[in-house]
Order: sequence, then structure tokens, then C-alpha cells
Amino acid sequence: MTLIGIVMNLILAGLLLAALVVGMRLNRRLGALRDSHDGFEVAVRDLNLAAQRAEQGLADLRAATDEATDTLSDRIEKGRALAIQLERLIGAAPELPKSVLPDRVTPARPMPSAMPVRETAAENRLATLLAVARARIEAQGANESETRMADDPPTRRDAQSARRSVNLDDDLFEDAPVVSHRFAGARR
Repeated sequence: MTLIGIVMNLILAGLLLAALVVGMRLNRRLGALRDSHDGFEVAVRDLNLAAQRAEQGLADLRAATDEATDTLSDRIEKGRALAIQLERLIGAAPELPKSVLPDRVTPARPMPSAMPVRETAAENRLATLLAVARARIEAQGANESETRMADDPPTRRDAQSARRSVNLDDDLFEDAPVVSHRFAGARR
């Protein structure tokens, strides 16, 4: 072989070694990239599951909110109907004599409110009618108890029935609350 052939073979061998070193480094970098890609895939899968759980939670929350809204509106309607019924009953009741009416009519307990209370004529009238009804019930209870004491000794059942008749808002919320477990997992 000639000198030019040997030099060309040495240059070719050097270039092959350089290509081998570059190939090994590239293989190492590609392996690291594959590992990071697998980690990224796992992270995306976990994020997808978390998003699905969040969507399910929002759907459940939306269903519970709708149910609570329906229940609340039903109770409000029931309360309004009972207020109208109470107003009709009080309006149909005969007038009490002046000796039974209290000097100043005040509600038995103030209603808590998140908003400032504006007294209107209807509310004042309702408060007056409630006070008159309570006074009438107390007067009837006193008359009945005097009559019973004269006739018979009182029994435990009589005391319970008297207590039951005084409580005016027993039937306002007597419906059992609605259970929301049947809406779990609902989708919209």
C-alpha cells in the first residue's frame, strides 16, 4: 500500500471512531428522552383522572344544589300557603272583647333576618292577629283548666294535648328532608 492509502485508511478509521462516539452519546440522550416521555405520559394520565373526578364532583354538586333549591322552594311555597291559611283563619275568627286584648301587641319572638326588617302594614296586622290568636288560646286554656280542675283531676294526656294545640307552626316543616344519595354520580 502506498502512503496515501495508509493515510486515507487512518483518516477513515478516525472518522468511524468519531461517528461511533457520537452515536453512543446520541443513544444515551435518546434513552433519557424516552424515560422522560414515559414520565410525562404517566403525569398526563394522572391529570386526566383528576379532571374526570373533578367533573364528577361538579355534576354531583350541581345535582345537590338543584335538589336543595327545589326543597327550599317547596318549603317557601308551603310556608306562604300556611301564612295565607293562618290569615284566613284569623280573619274568620270572631272579635275578642277588649278585656282579653293586650295593651300593646308584640310578637312572641322576633324572627332572625339577614336583611334589615321593614315593617309594613301587612306584617303589623299579621303580628297583631298572631298575638290575638295566642291570647285567645291562652284564655281558652285557662278556662278549660279551671273547668277541668273543678270536674276532674288533670291527666297527663290533657297536658300534652294542650301543649300540642298551642304550638302553631308544627306542620310547617313536618316533611322529612330529601335524601340525595340517589343523585350520586349523576351526569348532565
